[in-house]
Amino acid sequence: MNDQQQPGAYSGDVSPGGTPDVRTVGCITITKVAVDPEMSNNCYLVHCGETDELVLVDAAAEAPRLLELVGDRSLTAVVTTHQHWDHHRALAEVVAATGAMVVAGEADADAITQQTGVEVTRRVGDGDRVAVGTCDLQVIHVAGHTPGSICLYWPEDGGHLFTGDSLFPGGVGNTFGDDDAFRRLVSDVETKLFDPLPDSTWFYPGHGGDSTLGAERPHLAEWRERGW
Repeated sequence: MNDQQQPGAYSGDVSPGGTPDVRTVGCITITKVAVDPEMSNNCYLVHCGETDELVLVDAAAEAPRLLELVGDRSLTAVVTTHQHWDHHRALAEVVAATGAMVVAGEADADAITQQTGVEVTRRVGDGDRVAVGTCDLQVIHVAGHTPGSICLYWPEDGGHLFTGDSLFPGGVGNTFGDDDAFRRLVSDVETKLFDPLPDSTWFYPGHGGDSTLGAERPHLAEWRERGW
């Protein structure tokens, strides 16, 4: 029985320095941890129960804590959801310690390498997959917050989606006053996330608490009118 059948077992509410929150969905286990009291970034370890392999979504900060969570298991990849500095401050240290492959969206990869000194070993876009042991996360390119922002979708058990800073409870990510970027982001979020994915999809953002697409869907028109 997974935690979606046990109300209250997983909330997604974490804070820097606090206890990680953990849930099992199908063949994967998701560990959510918050790092850096100032930025309060979320990092996610996705674990395959069949092979004991791990993928880390955003090595945002506090490499020693992330490496402690990895332990003696095999970290096969670190996925950086987008190029902003607060999402990859621990990338170099984590990769040096584990030898993990570095995955990022095609249009953000060069910036990530320039900022971190770490070569992106796999550039991905729509339709690509990132293996977590015997399980695959589907890559969805959602531009606007940055040109190469990516989300990762696990379709089992109602659907689970890692959104980086592209989608939060209450709205899309910041586009810093760029109207064209905002329109692209809202459009991509609507057509690539809300349109094809079910309301049951639970999403995990780069900061703060989680939500579901069903809870946020009624507000899409409000977000578009509000702008950013």
